Amino acid sequence: MATPNYGYEKRQKELAKKKKKEEKLKAKAERKTNPDGSPADHTDEQEPGQDQPPAQP
Repeated sequence: MATPNYGYEKRQKELAKKKKKEEKLKAKAERKTNPDGSPADHTDEQEPGQDQPPAQP
């Protein structure tokens, strides 16, 4: 029977931890740049028809 590769498992855990930490830091930086709570990447996007005012009867 093959022996478990503990080094590989440890490396995968470290990579997952590093990725999670980077995502957390990125989210924190986004909150810092947008204190109103709206996400930065959704501020430029608009729904179709949103850029025109409603028609007056």
